[in-house]
Amino acid sequence: MTADLATDVFEEHRPLLMGVAYRMLGRVADAEDVVQDAWLRWSGADRAEVREPRAYLVRVTTRLAIDRLRQVQARAEAYVGPWLPEPYLTEFGETAPDTADRAVLADTVSLAVLVVLESLSPLERAVFVLREAFGYPFAEIAALLDRAEPAVRQLAGRARRHVAERRPRYEVDPARRRELTERFLAAAAHGDLDGLMSLLAPDVRLVGDSGGKAKAPVRILHTADKVARFLAGVGPSALPVMSFLPLEANGGPAALGLVGDKPDTLLQLDIADGRIVAVYLVRNPDKLRHLADR
Repeated sequence: MTADLATDVFEEHRPLLMGVAYRMLGRVADAEDVVQDAWLRWSGADRAEVREPRAYLVRVTTRLAIDRLRQVQARAEAYVGPWLPEPYLTEFGETAPDTADRAVLADTVSLAVLVVLESLSPLERAVFVLREAFGYPFAEIAALLDRAEPAVRQLAGRARRHVAERRPRYEVDPARRRELTERFLAAAAHGDLDGLMSLLAPDVRLVGDSGGKAKAPVRILHTADKVARFLAGVGPSALPVMSFLPLEANGGPAALGLVGDKPDTLLQLDIADGRIVAVYLVRNPDKLRHLADR
């Protein structure tokens, strides 16, 4: 295989590798580093011995992501305040040709699910991602991870039960989520307490991730009353100075708040039964830097 052909093969698989690495890590920069390391392994490999480039690249990426995940989990113990994944701009056109595949990919990359995946072991997370997000057979996952197939099935079962117990229920209809996002922003910007209360589910929660580098609640807020009062208090001063850019992040509609041309806040909502059940605010500037060119 020539060097040019090797580059073409890797670039063909890059979206898949990035999808695996991001779901494993929940961090765009770390996922990009893993994919770059996979490229170095690929470029230095004896490609004449590689019969299935896709399997080789996924195996290398998954193993590198497992190693990186163990490192970042140790760092996460010192994180200030609630943690949310780094927002990931999602376009599934090349990897999900139909609506059903798109829904699966969107669900497995959502902020809510990635937060749940943080509590899995690295191996459980790898098995869950390969099986649930990309549909790999158990036998193939076992080969990728050098594990016996029965052990992989056990890991998958534990991971699936764990995620099912903690996965929030929410609507995936993009149009509905966009509409409620616009109404939510308008009510918050005007300090409209009644308007906010009409949009929020009674058990809504607000998760603000600042990493200690911006203003955000240091704990998760629970109940419609507390969330509405917080937003009505800060919205009229904070939101009017922002312009909001609609985009798709983590499989669903989101709004990027800009101050000037600098990303300040990524807002995303989870909706169930017509009400907002979760408000996610990513304000850590380190997690928004890659969105500056949007």
